[in-house]
Amino acid sequence: MTDTVRPGDDEPAVAGGFTSTRFVLVEPSHPGNVGSAARALKTMGFARLVVVRPKVAHVHEDPEACAMASGADDVLANTHIVDSLEDALSGVHWSLALSARPREYGPPVLTPRTAAERAVPIVAGGQQEIALVFGNERVGLSNADVERCSGIVHIPANPAYSSLNLAQAVQVLAYELRMAFQAQGHAQHASPAIVDPDASPLAASEDVERMFVHLENALVSIDFLDPANPKKLMPRLRRLFARTGLSREEVHILRGIAKHILLKAHR
Repeated sequence: MTDTVRPGDDEPAVAGGFTSTRFVLVEPSHPGNVGSAARALKTMGFARLVVVRPKVAHVHEDPEACAMASGADDVLANTHIVDSLEDALSGVHWSLALSARPREYGPPVLTPRTAAERAVPIVAGGQQEIALVFGNERVGLSNADVERCSGIVHIPANPAYSSLNLAQAVQVLAYELRMAFQAQGHAQHASPAIVDPDASPLAASEDVERMFVHLENALVSIDFLDPANPKKLMPRLRRLFARTGLSREEVHILRGIAKHILLKAHR
């Protein structure tokens, strides 16, 4: 068994990176994959595992999961089990959906390395959280789950055989994040970065979702959106705003606009 690797004094990492990152497994079918995912996280220095509606109840206590965790029993035992992706992303400011297949609509697509690089400034201050979202082994993530995220990550595997085991995909992303966090940590150690005091924090996932509900109601009220024939308007708007990375202030502005649209429409 390989010894657990953690960031130490001789390998500085970006502040908050390892503790501000959660890995979310949506409806995993096999307990062994959950245990293997816990092991993958611990080898890269991560510990926050969230499972949404596992097929096996109390999957973190399942004998197969415990066996496959192989020393990462602490990560597995502390797995947080929730009923919905909404619950899993509560408090998250930036989330990435892992998807092996192209989506007609959805947030921007990134490679694992690019995604890891973009994650660095978000978690650098230790005040914002990110999440990596992985789907079911057989069917992956639903379109609704993908649209809830800020971006899509596609692992550029061999096109002739691109099927990765769930835990393998977790390992790839955990590795890329570890490398990015450590590289930034070394850079900060050599030359401390200047923090921009005017940088706006990103909006939390639940606030963005409430904004979309508010905006959709406003568009329906002025007949811009027909609920009976929506024509993918909301997914397109989600993709538009996902490219911008909405801040708290921007979400408040958009909800204010929606509020006044509704007021005018009702009058």
